[in-house]
Amino acid sequence: MPTTFDHEKLRAYQEALRFAAWIEPVLEKLPARISARDQLDRASTSIALNLAEGNGKRSKRDRCRFLDIARGSTVECAACLDVLVARKKLEEAEAHAGKEILLSVVSMISGLIARFSPEGAAEAAREVGVENENE
Repeated sequence: MPTTFDHEKLRAYQEALRFAAWIEPVLEKLPARISARDQLDRASTSIALNLAEGNGKRSKRDRCRFLDIARGSTVECAACLDVLVARKKLEEAEAHAGKEILLSVVSMISGLIARFSPEGAAEAAREVGVENENE
């Protein structure tokens, strides 16, 4: 039976890996001199790494800090895709496919933050465009 770490069970982590695999052929097509390419490579890697590290933290505060970094990297990836479309280095339809995965990831990360941080619940909901009717 294979060894499984707790972070590997997270759907957000699995989706982050799916995005990392999805983005690889996109990165390979882009010229190396494009700064958004390197940023996209680093940010897409950062999502999974910070989810793993955060999930390994014992305190809720530390866990949420790394989850928040992962969420920021997810949004950064979406912005990189927008920049590539604006610069005509990526087709809008292709960027949309990647952003669908990212939206799923950011939603799941926001849910994790809400779960581990009471004050993060309202903020997490706003992050993905969900209004909290109690505010």
